[in-house]
Amino acid sequence: MEDRQLLDEQIAYYRARAQEYDEWFLRQGRYDRGPEHREQWLGEVEEIATALRSAVDGADVLELACGTGLWTRRLAENNKRVLSVDASPEVIAINRERVGSANVEYRVADIFSWVPPTAFDVVFFSFWLSHVPPARFDEFWSIVKGALKPGGRVFFIDSLMEQTSTARDHGPLDESGMAHRKLNDGREFNIVKVFYQPSALEERLTGMGWTGWVRSTKTFFLYGYLTRSILPPA
Repeated sequence: MEDRQLLDEQIAYYRARAQEYDEWFLRQGRYDRGPEHREQWLGEVEEIATALRSAVDGADVLELACGTGLWTRRLAENNKRVLSVDASPEVIAINRERVGSANVEYRVADIFSWVPPTAFDVVFFSFWLSHVPPARFDEFWSIVKGALKPGGRVFFIDSLMEQTSTARDHGPLDESGMAHRKLNDGREFNIVKVFYQPSALEERLTGMGWTGWVRSTKTFFLYGYLTRSILPPA
């Protein structure tokens, strides 16, 4: 399947999934695997939230693939401004209602065709890098770099390849770069899903000129904090 066709199907999936997306994050419905699992999951979320608050504070932030606002609300708490972008107007409507903050602005846009209006101190994205087609990996990081001020920073969060992260009725996770996903009403979609090992991802990004680290929580997540290279004057 061509990248653009797969990306269009992925956008359709997340638009259709908007009203049930939070079930994944909150471990409800088809994602409920019991209280012990949920407690560990939410504990690892808070581990990352603590790191985010420490790393990103008082900044002008661009949030890519903002989703339903579960991380937007955290960014809004201690930053000057947040511009949150997503290709789904449905999730942005949920985000806007959830966050309700005067320092958050929204744009409905496809990240691969949208041009940021200005440069930012920080670019943030959660559970998005795994949905970038491998052939567009370099292109995406070029977009990120172009959205940052010199010396700007990136903070991102994503999933480790852990089977209990997905719905009980989803098939086994694999390294094919694609996943077949089902909604509560039975509709099915193909999406991009690329899993990264933190050390390998850190090495790749370092080779592209980024400085920083990529770490993992115990079971479910990886997260990274990187700085844009500042080239010496010619």
